[in-house]
Amino acid sequence: MRIELLDFQKLGDYRGSLIAIENNRNIPFDIKRIYYMFGTKIEMRRGCHAHRKLQQVLICMSGSCNISLDDGIKTQHLVLDDPSKGLYLSGLIWRELYNFSEDCIVVVLADDFYDEEEYIRDYSAFINLSNLINGSGSCDK
Repeated sequence: MRIELLDFQKLGDYRGSLIAIENNRNIPFDIKRIYYMFGTKIEMRRGCHAHRKLQQVLICMSGSCNISLDDGIKTQHLVLDDPSKGLYLSGLIWRELYNFSEDCIVVVLADDFYDEEEYIRDYSAFINLSNLINGSGSCDK
C-alpha cells in the first residue's frame, strides 16, 4: 500500500502551461486505462471503494475536490486542486472523493483495464482484508 503526491514538471511561457505525462517516467507504471470524472454534484461522493492491487494516479485538472484515504489503520484527508500534482495510490486503500467544485474535473490513470473482481466495494470486507494484511485484529472505525 502506498500513497504519494507526485509533482509534475510544468513548462510554459506567456501562452500558457503544459505538462507531459509519460509511462514509467513521471507516472510509476504503464498506463492501460484513463478515465475522468466531471459534472459531479457537490453533495455526491465518488469512489467509495478500494482496489486489491491496482495502481492509479489521480489528477485534478480543473476546480477542486477532497479525498479521504484509508489504509485500514489511519485515514488522511487531502484536497486535490492543482493539475501539476498527481496523487499516486497503490494497493489496498479505501478512497472517497467528495466536496466537488462545480468545475471539477479529475482524471484517473490506471495500470490495468477495468476488472470488477479487483474492486472491494464493502467497507467491512475492506477492513477484514486490511487486518489480515496488516496483522491487526481490531479496528477503531
